[in-house]
Amino acid sequence: MKFLSHCSTATALAAAAAAAVLAAPAAQAGKADNSLVWSSNAEVTAVDPFFDTSREVIVLAQHVHDGLVYWDPATGDYLPLLASAYRWVDSRTLEFDLRQGVTFHDGSSFGPEDVAYTINFGADEANGVLNYGDIKWLDRAEVVDADTVRILLDEPFPSALAYLALTLPILPEGHYDAAPVGTDGKKRYQAVPPVGTGPYKVTSFKPGDHVDMVANGDYFADGPKGKPAIERLTFRTITDDTTQIAELMTGGVDWIWGMSTDQAQMLKQAPNLTVLNAPTMRISYLTFDIKGSAGSDAFTKPEVRRAFAHAVNRENIAKNLMGESSQVIAAACHPTQFGCAADIAGYDYDPAKARALLAEAGYPDGLTFEFYGYRDRQVAEAIASDLAAAGMKSDLRWLKYAALRDMIREGKVGVANMTWGSSSIPDVSAITSYFFGGGPDDPAKDPEVMAIIARGDSATDPAERRAAYAEALAKIAEAAYWVPLFTYTKNYAFSADLQFAPTPDELPRFFRASWK
Repeated sequence: MKFLSHCSTATALAAAAAAAVLAAPAAQAGKADNSLVWSSNAEVTAVDPFFDTSREVIVLAQHVHDGLVYWDPATGDYLPLLASAYRWVDSRTLEFDLRQGVTFHDGSSFGPEDVAYTINFGADEANGVLNYGDIKWLDRAEVVDADTVRILLDEPFPSALAYLALTLPILPEGHYDAAPVGTDGKKRYQAVPPVGTGPYKVTSFKPGDHVDMVANGDYFADGPKGKPAIERLTFRTITDDTTQIAELMTGGVDWIWGMSTDQAQMLKQAPNLTVLNAPTMRISYLTFDIKGSAGSDAFTKPEVRRAFAHAVNRENIAKNLMGESSQVIAAACHPTQFGCAADIAGYDYDPAKARALLAEAGYPDGLTFEFYGYRDRQVAEAIASDLAAAGMKSDLRWLKYAALRDMIREGKVGVANMTWGSSSIPDVSAITSYFFGGGPDDPAKDPEVMAIIARGDSATDPAERRAAYAEALAKIAEAAYWVPLFTYTKNYAFSADLQFAPTPDELPRFFRASWK
């Protein structure tokens, strides 16, 4: 099919700004005073991932706070961070030796009591942490001695390290004790000023506007994050994309992300900017009403689902709508996640074979259906066009994510184009286990697949986990319970003088960035 490019008002401004930059010297403010300003349209309400789960706050938390371990995107290893070593005592117990000589930004010393306080606060559902769904596998933490702490799990959960690295920043003991009380009598935990051990400490925070940070001069240099090279870091909320792009072009902002492909192409004209298209951990896929509860038994038939898989030109859509860093996938997971098997047999683009499969399933004249989506209408329209060319004609219905998710759970949707980012957790338990382990979002509830996934989810031996997940992923692909499509990408634009490398987990590590 043919893809059309549509220029928005923001793109037009980007073009005009690019022309202005071509004729003017580049701004050097960030490099000149060793500061960096990054921006997005998110309105941060708390520099605390317990009480603001936005992507921007997860990024901020990686700079202001530390976890017990750190995920290295280059190797996939979990490296000790606030821990100096860790070990599985049994399938439900992790033990950590703690790094010595670490202090919080308020000057207090870090120790096992702080770990126990943080874990036990988050594990208590009554405290209402917003990421409780990510950590409900926690039971409690116990202090072993002055240098050691144990974390006990409700059930075997071998991917615990991934969540400890990305969703559980360690806070000082008693951190929330001074939280103000609202008129409803409930504590406002999100109002407590941020205090961490991370490479940057917060100096000023205005909700919905900005977060100012300065490098932590006492930060330990021998940890996996290293000491930051940039002295001052500022996050600014700029809700208007046009203004955000203009500020980048004129030097008021040094780094932005998430602009459209059209905008990224325009920004590439500016010699003072670097523009990158980089992979993320989000994937696109088709999901089906496998139980036949939406009013048609078409999608209960594996031949129909396989016909869909053969009908979509995934390579074309990935290249033209996602960018050069997108890759076509065959497995129901992201290739960078632990346990995501690379050798799963996929379905080639073959419209003729799709038509033959439809006929085999009892639809020699094709199929008409309602097709649902919520994100990236251009992608859904491209999929619908490919399907129509193979005899599957759709009526595209567009909803908000939460409404569509609920309809899918209720069995009211025949087929939908969905996406999943796994909360940047680099483990298949955050996607394959979530969608095929028997939970409310499992479209198949295949007992055999569920049992295999349970085996992988409970094993602590990495080889045993990989083997179980590979077996489950092969069965999911063979039955075409999903049609995995491609990985998402993200566009980044930043000062050409900045040394910065994006990572698939969408966590910009400014503590590793520097000015050239």
